[in-house]
Amino acid sequence: MKILVTGTEGYLGSLLPPLLIERGHEVIGVDTGFYKVGWLYNGTEVTAKTLNKDIRNITAKDLQDIEAVVHMAELSNDPTGQLSPNITYDINHHGSVRLAKLAKEAGVRRFVYMSSCSVYGVATEGDVTEESPVNPQTAYAECKTLVERDVMPLADDNFSPTFMRNATAFGASPRMRFDIVLNNLSGLAWTTKEIKMTSDGTPWRPLVHALDICKAIACTIEAPRDIVHKQIFNVGDTANNYRVKEIAEIIAEVFVGCQLSFGDSGADNRSYRVSFEKINTVLPGFKCDWNAQLGAQQLFNLFSQIDMTEDTFLFRGFTRLKQLEYLIRTQQIDQDFFWNKK
Repeated sequence: MKILVTGTEGYLGSLLPPLLIERGHEVIGVDTGFYKVGWLYNGTEVTAKTLNKDIRNITAKDLQDIEAVVHMAELSNDPTGQLSPNITYDINHHGSVRLAKLAKEAGVRRFVYMSSCSVYGVATEGDVTEESPVNPQTAYAECKTLVERDVMPLADDNFSPTFMRNATAFGASPRMRFDIVLNNLSGLAWTTKEIKMTSDGTPWRPLVHALDICKAIACTIEAPRDIVHKQIFNVGDTANNYRVKEIAEIIAEVFVGCQLSFGDSGADNRSYRVSFEKINTVLPGFKCDWNAQLGAQQLFNLFSQIDMTEDTFLFRGFTRLKQLEYLIRTQQIDQDFFWNKK
């Protein structure tokens, strides 16, 4: 299958094309290059040919002969979304819906959208399912719900969208991110030998390894159409719902000698446990291979191998908000997050 993947120079995007190519697919990438500077290690044998292009500028020509689109190129995570909410809606909501409509017009048959479990926001009654009401707390999460709402009606006999609500990602990637919980705490444990939590760590977070997300995408693309058509899947494993406190404790065990402490409370009210029964029973070939313990050990081994320093851990290229603030401050991107032409 000929697949266009957006965001191929991102955290997940650098891992997905090699997997799809290995499984016999032809992959074309699209990425605007905001995070090109962040490269932690050489972890892929093959990469996809990538168009250096903002998703808002994708044309019908770019989608010619494409059979499936995997769309993950949006402004990532809640702090980045709050940096410029208007641009977040422009890119993450309007840009994504525009791409889906363009793909449908171009004859693309499958559209896989990277949504997020953050759409559940605050959930206090049991494990939420794909049928549970959404309760987004941030611009980032709200945009995910809006894209789902606006792309779902595009489905017909010739255009089949699927929505993947990923749990919070973790694990090693060449285009590393240290602004997500397990990766961040592992980096702190390695570089400072201390995890000093400002909260009591009681909120629930579902976690999923980046490679398991990629596996879910590949299984979705390869699944019979009737299984994935107009479907929403929570991506992860129910066993991988953790309290933030538990994540910190697991990391402290793996990173021997790390001192762990907790605060009294926290300002972050997001807390939700998620059921992943649907994807694990419905999607052929999918099962998570990773948990928090294995992910923390993977990062410990990687940090040891590359002799990671504190300067590397703190480098702007591995934190979405830092890198975007840098590009704005140095006027490399304009107020609408388009590259300034020199």
